[in-house]
Amino acid sequence: MTLRMRTMGAVAVAAVAGATLTAQTVQINGAGATFPYPIYSKWFSEYNKINSKVQINYQSIGSGGGIRQVTERTVFFGATDGPMTPAQLAAASGKILHFPTVLGAVVPVYNIPGVKQELKFTGQVLADITMGKIKKWNDAAIAKLNPGVALPTLDIVVAHRSDGSGTTYIWVDYLSKVSPEFLKTVGVATSVKWPVGVGGKGNEGVAGLVSQTPGALGYVELIYALQNNISYGSVQNSSGNFVRATIDAVTAAAASAQMPEDFRVSITNASGKDSYPIASFTWLLLYENPQDKAQAKVMVDFVKWALTDGQKFAKDLGYAPLPKAVVDMELKTLAKIKL
Repeated sequence: MTLRMRTMGAVAVAAVAGATLTAQTVQINGAGATFPYPIYSKWFSEYNKINSKVQINYQSIGSGGGIRQVTERTVFFGATDGPMTPAQLAAASGKILHFPTVLGAVVPVYNIPGVKQELKFTGQVLADITMGKIKKWNDAAIAKLNPGVALPTLDIVVAHRSDGSGTTYIWVDYLSKVSPEFLKTVGVATSVKWPVGVGGKGNEGVAGLVSQTPGALGYVELIYALQNNISYGSVQNSSGNFVRATIDAVTAAAASAQMPEDFRVSITNASGKDSYPIASFTWLLLYENPQDKAQAKVMVDFVKWALTDGQKFAKDLGYAPLPKAVVDMELKTLAKIKL
């Protein structure tokens, strides 16, 4: 065999090996928030249709679990509805970047037999219910907000998350802004010590508890209320208006946000007469210098798609798309990931 033939053979083998590598399915594992699970499931499915060799697997285990697993690097990416704290960021083995993906609303859901009207709540009333200070549905504070509604003498059963949860973070972040007592006694975190109530795992668990428990009041991401056909109330915003959770109302809340470079921002109790007060971004968590460069390249491509073409799927699932200015900021930040 001539040198030229051996060289051509080596090139052919290399080409075949390259083709085999290219043909292999890339599997990426992530875990975290239940809040965005419906939209993430849709995205991963749609992205697989256009990139059949990319399989993104996601465990909906709660924001606390997502932060823990990405910190321990047992998954490639995490997901959270509550930004990581400075202490959590410092505990990671490398710099973690936050990428907002969509906006959503957390709504107060309730199960009151015989009551068909949409109830109105203030933040203070919700805080007092959650702290166990308001115990009955016909309490004067609730009745005053809902004249003409025949509220029963029924115990309120508070349903909350039992796991570390970004939905919890959004809920308590809001209640802490409107109630100094709530801030002092419960505080703001993805997992808090609840004064009263029963716990359910995930948005699914809380939705199930409320559906099955007469007198229950809990909090879930909007899509879980819609999918489970659970009643949910409007909430008074910082301008004094009672606002129902809608895509437009969540978008209005986001419009008032001053987005920092690291994207770790709270938009609960936002200004603006049309803003829904219990709204939030939700974030993907990625290492700036990931260990697996092949997975990193695929994930960066996916995030670019999710921030642009993928946004069209948000509204049908009850989420608000990202403002263009935020997307532009994120695309620049994505370029910082070392591939």
